[in-house]
Amino acid sequence: MSERDRARLAEPAQPQDFPDSPLSRVLRQPLLLGVFLPLQTGGWSQSTLPRGTDWTFDYNRALAQQAEKYGFDIAFGLSQWLPKGGFGGQTHYRENFLDPFVSAIALASATESILLLGTVHVLYGPWHPLHLAKFLATADHISGGRFGANIVTGYADTEPAMFGQLKPEHDKRYAMADEFVAVCKDLWAGEDNLTFHGEHYSLQEAYASPLPKYGRPILVSASGSPAGFAFAGRNSDLVFISSPAGENIDRALEALPAHVEKVKQAARDQGREVRVVINPTVVSAPTSAEAHARYQAIMDHADLGAIGAFTDRHTAGDSQSWLEHSARGRAVGGHLHIVGSPEEVTDKLRRLHETGIDGVQLTFYDYQPELDFFGTQIVPLLEEAGLRKSVTNS
Repeated sequence: MSERDRARLAEPAQPQDFPDSPLSRVLRQPLLLGVFLPLQTGGWSQSTLPRGTDWTFDYNRALAQQAEKYGFDIAFGLSQWLPKGGFGGQTHYRENFLDPFVSAIALASATESILLLGTVHVLYGPWHPLHLAKFLATADHISGGRFGANIVTGYADTEPAMFGQLKPEHDKRYAMADEFVAVCKDLWAGEDNLTFHGEHYSLQEAYASPLPKYGRPILVSASGSPAGFAFAGRNSDLVFISSPAGENIDRALEALPAHVEKVKQAARDQGREVRVVINPTVVSAPTSAEAHARYQAIMDHADLGAIGAFTDRHTAGDSQSWLEHSARGRAVGGHLHIVGSPEEVTDKLRRLHETGIDGVQLTFYDYQPELDFFGTQIVPLLEEAGLRKSVTNS
């Protein structure tokens, strides 16, 4: 029997330690490109302006394939646990919501190169580290090393209540998640059966096989707090952040350098490096005037009922992200709003990259036509600007 305390838990190799891993391939891009899939009713935008965006798996499978065609690096989905009707309003915002973990695994058979990230609330249920270690290793093999997990702890009181639980205090949640992931990493190292009796989790002669292809699966987290940054620094390859200055791109560009540096320094304090990713919604058209008219039309059709419910839920929780975002900005969605012609969008992405941002996880209002416009009109400009390497040369 191999009983280990926390200090003796093994650390597997990281996927970026393998030059041929899918993560290593993606990290050779100057600016990572991801698509935030609309796995939920209304996607990311609380507006009634007509569009074709749909939550169904068939629609999202087509989007993932479309993004892959244009060389995108990541496809990713949000997770929330909501009551009947979601956030309501005229759009019944997020009334239907596909599970992102299951969806990402299913997309492995429909794609070839794009990284697939599934969000998991590890403190609900409860999950056990042995479950996730086994499930993620299986997904890793199904996808050829392209699968990763976005480990989140939840911020809303209502979500753990659905599981008959009380929400732990903010920093305690990260301590629990940190022990959870440490146990998973020992299991992925696979040095021996694991017996462990920690503060939050216990295992007796546990083992998970097969071992992942590249040390461990890709690990991701999202946070806006010091505790979250410390967790990310110890465990994550990619860290999703929100804008500390709201959705306005000019204000965000001023505030982001110091914010991004906090995230990266938290990793350096652990002897690691992380890549920082943010979520802009892009509204683009052949001319700046057309793009801004489209942007205004989305805002003019704001679903105020759904926005009010969303705002109430967020402010009732203890999240330290999204604090400066305007309620009406939810009509468009995203951490940032990037609006303009292809040339203007390219320039704003260049300036965003200069703040230290390593990647963008994009959302759109009407996904299929707007993703197509981005892929055909903006991706070539990103390559010309040195922000992207051609897929054939990356």
